Amino acid sequence: MGLGARLSPGLLAGQLIFLSGELGAGKTTFVRALLRGLGYDAAVKSPTYTLVESYSIGGLVIYHFDLYRLQDPQELEAIGIRDYLDGRGVCLVEWPERADEYLPLPDLKVSIEHEKNKRRIDFHALSPVGSALLERLS
Repeated sequence: MGLGARLSPGLLAGQLIFLSGELGAGKTTFVRALLRGLGYDAAVKSPTYTLVESYSIGGLVIYHFDLYRLQDPQELEAIGIRDYLDGRGVCLVEWPERADEYLPLPDLKVSIEHEKNKRRIDFHALSPVGSALLERLS
């Protein structure tokens, strides 16, 4: 079972997870694994052009953001970022560094890097909720 799938049972409404890494590092692949771990079996596309995709799975709503093409962080206000961060869903944010001042601190930071022929994934919990998520990987 992949790391994303192993984290998925610990997801709760209100959690915020940042995913960082170069283009093609595997951020969207990680999100796909997480959604699969929750039982979602339909297509999972990158929200590069739409900024956000939402998924309802077993009473939980997952919001997947990709901020790579964000021209101005104020665009987040136009899509209603505050509504997404209201604690009713899980927010997964790719490229969070493009909107630092508009986003609260996450519960968990996931950094993905290419290392030769494999990926290196580092996790950093920034809240008790994030620490509880990481316990699932032990």
